[in-house]
Amino acid sequence: MRPSVLDPLFAPATALSGVGPKLAKALNKLLGDETHAARVIDLMFHLPTGAIDRRPSESIAEAPIGEVATFSAQVTEHRPAPPTKAKAPYRVIVEDETGDVTLVFFHADVRHLLQTLPIGAYRIISGKLELWDGMRQMVHPDRILDPKLAATLPSVEPVYGLTEGIGGRVMARIAAGAAERCPELPEWQDPGFLTRHDFVPFRNAIHALHHPVDLKAATGETVARRRIAYDELLASQIALALVRRQQKAAGRATAGDGALRHAIETALPFTLTDGQRKAIADIHDDMEKPERMLRLLQGDVGSGKTVVALMAMAAAAEARRQSVLMAPTEILARQHAERLAPLADKAGLKLALLTGREKGAGRRQVLEGLANGEIDIVVGTHALFQEGVAFHDLALAVVDEQHRFGVHQRLLLGAKGEAVDILVMTATPIPRTLALTWFGDMDVSILSEKPAGRKPITTRAISLERYDEVVGAVGRALDAGAQVYWVCPLVQESDTLDVAAAQERFEALQAIFGDKVGLLHGQRPGRDKDAAMATFSGGQTRVLVSTTVIEVGVDVPNASVMVIEHAERFGLAQLHQLRGRIGRGSAASTCLLLYKGPLGQVAEARLTIMRESEDGFRIAEEDLRLRGEGEVLGTRQSGSPDWRIARPEIDGDLLAAACDDARLLIERDPQLETPRGQAIRTLLYLFERDVAIRLLRAG
Repeated sequence: MRPSVLDPLFAPATALSGVGPKLAKALNKLLGDETHAARVIDLMFHLPTGAIDRRPSESIAEAPIGEVATFSAQVTEHRPAPPTKAKAPYRVIVEDETGDVTLVFFHADVRHLLQTLPIGAYRIISGKLELWDGMRQMVHPDRILDPKLAATLPSVEPVYGLTEGIGGRVMARIAAGAAERCPELPEWQDPGFLTRHDFVPFRNAIHALHHPVDLKAATGETVARRRIAYDELLASQIALALVRRQQKAAGRATAGDGALRHAIETALPFTLTDGQRKAIADIHDDMEKPERMLRLLQGDVGSGKTVVALMAMAAAAEARRQSVLMAPTEILARQHAERLAPLADKAGLKLALLTGREKGAGRRQVLEGLANGEIDIVVGTHALFQEGVAFHDLALAVVDEQHRFGVHQRLLLGAKGEAVDILVMTATPIPRTLALTWFGDMDVSILSEKPAGRKPITTRAISLERYDEVVGAVGRALDAGAQVYWVCPLVQESDTLDVAAAQERFEALQAIFGDKVGLLHGQRPGRDKDAAMATFSGGQTRVLVSTTVIEVGVDVPNASVMVIEHAERFGLAQLHQLRGRIGRGSAASTCLLLYKGPLGQVAEARLTIMRESEDGFRIAEEDLRLRGEGEVLGTRQSGSPDWRIARPEIDGDLLAAACDDARLLIERDPQLETPRGQAIRTLLYLFERDVAIRLLRAG
């Protein structure tokens, strides 16, 4: 049960004064998601993104030009628009002993202005002060106040993220109201830790964040923000510690004699790298222990993760147990099955494929083989974990290319067997900080060596205005014997997005290059997708127009040119994955990033790092900085991000402290039953760490 002290925060936003149905609808759009409408806690954690300095100047002469200025002045004149110029603005002159300012109002309500700014009255004026023809003017002032109400104007006014239907002043008022509802909470931090870091109580920190005393308090790192960020990191690390304890608690030792692994290694057309050998040894050691394996295998594109997984699955087969390799797309699952089958055959292993497309007798045969133990390894998609798929004795689940595969899903993987070992693979290298926050419940193996023989890829960013030049370059590449990927962000033309569609680009390129052009996207029937991939792999088609369905795993060594249209719309990890489809053969490779200008700051930073580096780990660090982590420990797939406060304040010191604190807490108080443990339970509910809450309920 959620602690009752938190009930005021989990009330709907309509519980706040002034939030009626119309405003609630706008708040739901901004802060809610498919599981709930906006709540008081969502507003409390909706922190200012900036602030406006409204501290008053001593006089008009000292008020800053080009910035928000606040000053006191007397109204001296009203200048209505001339009758012959209907669209001309209404002007009001205000002045003090040092100068004057013209207040400009378009589409003015004259009666309202006469009441608000009567001639001879003194007013406090605040807004952006500018020069026009050498004269000071302020267009539509933000604030016009009677001096008696000066105390109601904050010196530093917080600025919040908004949506249609919510103004800045309204948001500031209701966000402050949400902060006021934060109760005094039991302290979950160690007293000594609080003293060392000068941390104030949680409620005080929330209040300070919504009532900044200066610009830094709203936009920079402060003690209050660091306190809340640490609380959030601690909640996440405790959740991961609980998951790790639950997963590691029960396991089965899977020990083999090495015969099948030796047969596979002998059949390989290459020599294993030192990194692969180390990862294989780590995985084998984990599998032999009477604890469940939870390991992340990460390596750059083409670093040989699949071979490592095959050796792990062979180790399970040596113990007469089964393994499953799950891929995110049917195309990748089929490619895995085709490439692993010859190696499995040479070792005497029976490998099968199971996706949602398999029907009839073939599917029944696979299901029977899994149930009676005849099949050693099955490769497939999420269909592997559907109801009706039963295993004789599942030992190992390998999840490929699931860099968004969160803690919640990892908890569900073992449902098809007894204490199933789990190996998660990702070709998106993960920075240490992200690995600790996202995969803190897992051990990590890294394949850092570049594959032998891979050549550097030349990457260029080119404006879409030079589209014809790019098509010409593609034609020359085809004449030289190359194959080309052309990636578009959409399948079909959109009425709302001005970006290229794969179908439209396919037709345009086909008109130029004829039957050399093929089309692949996720909406095509499965057999058509297989045919498109097969003809491109076989060289019958030379240009493959595709969506990001080729992002992971697809391997055509002769493909040496990658064109990514509207590259500014893709994330860094996705661009790196797409680029990794080329450079796999002996030919020099080129990646062209076509963008539509003008570029925003983040998009420009992405394209710059792509031009500068092929190092997946450096790219991942930059991606983390630009984009953040996404949701990992919650259950919602959209809406509020996993990190409400801690981004971008996640740093090594905070994270290391939270990791250590969480580990010691769970070791000393496994069920969080001490007074501090009970306070920690409140913390987990406060930050909605659903996985941890469920594990504690299960006991």
